Amino acid sequence: MTPAASRDPAGARPYTPRVDTTLQDPLVGRELDGRYLVRSRIARGGMATVYLALDRRLDREVALKVMHAHLADDPQFTERFIREARSTARLSHPNVVQVYDQGADGDVLYLAMEYLRGRTLRDVLAERRVLTPREALTVLEPVLDALAVAHRIGIVHRDIKPENVILTDEGRVKVADFGLARAATASTATVGVLMGTVAYLSPELVLRGVADTRSDVYAAGIMLFEMLTGSQPFQGEVPIQVAYQHVNDQVPAPSSIAAGVPPVLDDVVAAATAREADARPADADELLAAVRTAHTALTPAQLDARPAAPGPAGTRAPGSATEVLGAPPPGAPQPTRALPELDRSPQRHAGAVPLVTTVPAAGVLGDPEDAELAAMLQRRRRTGLIALLAVLGLATVLAVTTWYFVSGPGAYTSTPDVRGRTVADAQAQLTGDRLRSSQTLVFDEHAAGGLVVTTDPAPGQDVRKDGTVRLLVSRGPATVTVPPLTGRSDAAARTALADAFLTVGDVQQVYDAQAPAGRVLGSDPVAGRHVPNGSPVRLTVSKGPQPVDVPDVTGRSRADAEAALAALNLTARYTDRQNDDTVPAGSVLSQKPANGTLLPGQAVTLTLSKGPVQIPVPNVVGRQFSEAKRILEEAGFSVKRSAVLGGFFGTVRSQNPGGGTAPKGSTIVLIVV
Repeated sequence: MTPAASRDPAGARPYTPRVDTTLQDPLVGRELDGRYLVRSRIARGGMATVYLALDRRLDREVALKVMHAHLADDPQFTERFIREARSTARLSHPNVVQVYDQGADGDVLYLAMEYLRGRTLRDVLAERRVLTPREALTVLEPVLDALAVAHRIGIVHRDIKPENVILTDEGRVKVADFGLARAATASTATVGVLMGTVAYLSPELVLRGVADTRSDVYAAGIMLFEMLTGSQPFQGEVPIQVAYQHVNDQVPAPSSIAAGVPPVLDDVVAAATAREADARPADADELLAAVRTAHTALTPAQLDARPAAPGPAGTRAPGSATEVLGAPPPGAPQPTRALPELDRSPQRHAGAVPLVTTVPAAGVLGDPEDAELAAMLQRRRRTGLIALLAVLGLATVLAVTTWYFVSGPGAYTSTPDVRGRTVADAQAQLTGDRLRSSQTLVFDEHAAGGLVVTTDPAPGQDVRKDGTVRLLVSRGPATVTVPPLTGRSDAAARTALADAFLTVGDVQQVYDAQAPAGRVLGSDPVAGRHVPNGSPVRLTVSKGPQPVDVPDVTGRSRADAEAALAALNLTARYTDRQNDDTVPAGSVLSQKPANGTLLPGQAVTLTLSKGPVQIPVPNVVGRQFSEAKRILEEAGFSVKRSAVLGGFFGTVRSQNPGGGTAPKGSTIVLIVV
């Protein structure tokens, strides 16, 4: 039972859970525990009913999960209900539906949970049937992330299925309903009954009722299969048939059901759903790593190609056994069931049919002797028939047994020796021998990272044909030494850390007057420190000298400009001087760059002024003033007249300047007599 359902991350239309406002429900309108005002009913399941309620104390909407009254007296169901609150309360993760509160109001036992608007993954599959690899992985990765947190603190969910995965309208993925959660120990077993959803039960749950983290991994693999193919791998007319298939059959490759599923996703499903628990990833963390590796290996075209599953989802012929017995079709909501403990006695599986002997009716034979003779003959015929059937049965058993152990599923082969090889090479070898593979990362003091340390079963040992060989892949040594990094380039430091089985942590960049940009100034932990394999190492990297602002030195003398630049550790260089009518000769006419920043030691290019343009001054002494003025003005000068004795004759007696050169446009003074 989930508190709400949601919109899938791929962008399906928003959906708000249908609210049943049945007035006859006695809890609608009631305030529980003096705090929760029940507004309306959202959904009803086999164990509890979910209501939309207002938490008056915190003024927020909550999903109120209320146990059915007829179950409240059952200690087993009450314990499961309370365990859901305790299990979920221990989990603080954005992909887990939060439980806010648990309590009782009289005979009403309730959980106050996070209210989510959206829909379940089951709703999305009912609409779309098949998801693209991108959509499926976008859903699966946060689910595994949430399960990984639960597994780390010793909690097994035990009921992973699309009904318990919520896709919110905000695009978040949430895992709900930890009602079956138990501590992940060897004693996690249910005796007499088998709790869970039959389509997602692991073989060990079916056989022994025992669940650990690998049972959640198995259910997640089944869910990925369903997202990629639109159907569940095992189907039957009654749940017990599906349970037996989990024990006896290998989950088929998704690509064999839905064309277009990439092989790497076939491998993920095969690893997660291996019948032997030891052949699966140990927990959700390991499966998540495999899923992310597969995600990275897929091209955008592969990620967005929708697999082609044959036929419409969940179809059944009218009147079929499935319809009559009420078993849910593929894609329909899968309820959590309590199944009887499986009978594994030989008689249950022998498939024997009792022989029926027809005895002649009385009076068919004439006299008692004839009757006795007939009875004797009948007994002989019956004995011969039984003997013949026994011989035929024994021959059949021997033939089937021989086939089973020689070339059938029970046949064995030797595990190849792939020690010291890369994972890709080892997988290629196993595939060539028609064996499957899974991976487990282990620390090893001698094998380089990424190489196979050994296998399970060990090299040379027996393994079933078409079975799974677990590759124990080296992660390098458990503890390593931080290598010297100071003075190396950033790229060289990263390579050195990777070679030492370490990762790059936070990188702090600082200005440094001595070290060029990109040079490592130090590390934390320092070189020589022993740290766990895979630890992050923080780096301090130089950004080079700190830039300085370029000052404006235009108009200053050369000496002043050089002093101003030197104060900022900048230098001056010069281009050819240029004439200027306004800037005095020897002063800075222009600079490049005019502003911005430079690194210490860099140069500013200065252009000095030569002052105004100098032109020759014509000698006009002895000429008449009017002619002298014309000559000077045509040469580019201004003329000023200064008369002596009234300037009666109009003759230029002298001039200032009297010759040489003068700035163009300057004034020539003429003394006229």
